[in-house]
Amino acid sequence: MKFVNKIKLVLVILVLAFAQTLFSLSSEPVGLNIFKRAYPDITFKSEYDGNLKDWKITMTIPQGNGSRTAVLYWCNGSMVPYEELKNKDKYWTLLYSYNSKEDLADPADFTSEQISAMKNFGSDDNRKNGAGTPMFFFDAIYDSSTRASLEKHLVYTKFLGKAITIHERIKAPLLRVEERINKLAETDKEVKDFLAGLSKNEAYYWRLIAGTNRKSFHSLGIAIDVQPKYYGGKDVYWSWAKDRDPENWMLTPLSKRWMPPKSVIKIFEDEGFIWGGKWAIWDNMHFEYHPELILNSRS
Repeated sequence: MKFVNKIKLVLVILVLAFAQTLFSLSSEPVGLNIFKRAYPDITFKSEYDGNLKDWKITMTIPQGNGSRTAVLYWCNGSMVPYEELKNKDKYWTLLYSYNSKEDLADPADFTSEQISAMKNFGSDDNRKNGAGTPMFFFDAIYDSSTRASLEKHLVYTKFLGKAITIHERIKAPLLRVEERINKLAETDKEVKDFLAGLSKNEAYYWRLIAGTNRKSFHSLGIAIDVQPKYYGGKDVYWSWAKDRDPENWMLTPLSKRWMPPKSVIKIFEDEGFIWGGKWAIWDNMHFEYHPELILNSRS
């Protein structure tokens, strides 16, 4: 009986070893194809590092008449440099779940556990010391490791009739958003009124996210705040609601939150932008260019 058990153990070890070999020989980590589709002008080369038991990702990013190269490790989808592998618990995966559906979670249906989790997530301590979005991948493709390098890629333009400064990489998709919204406004009164009620758009602004040690995506010029002249007495941003009601900000009814028209949100999403109104800590005037999240949510 002991001999049979030993044979079984040997077979299990052989199977596991074979599976690991197949994994190391596969062409790329699961999920990398999403990034290839989201950023088709960037070349992604993957190589399995048997010593680190992780994927080494070499990216070649077009720049002017040449290119830049960045090397990151997959790290369960966090995409971090070698020296940050030891700190992997500090970073979220880049391909987090984004709700691509129209319906939003209704605060009236939140459980006590969900309310507690959201309250903790939005706490000062968690925002300062908790895990967060790793910026290494974005710093690589947007050349934003320093303010000086990033500002070489800024362009000044207009969006929906308002002046705006953005990263050159999002100029084309943002133009498509504008064209589609303006076209829809010709026949859709809600969209027409939305455009008439706009006060300004804000995009590039080099800063940290409030209460954290991480750069805002506004610092990269790929986030846009679409601001109306009047909010009609409604909340637009979770932190402002928290300042007024620190215990119940997460229960702000959807009817009490200012929102762009659903058709406008969908147009943004179709062109690769996510909407901050779908985050647990909601920011309803905010859009960010993340085609990888849109593709991931629809795959």
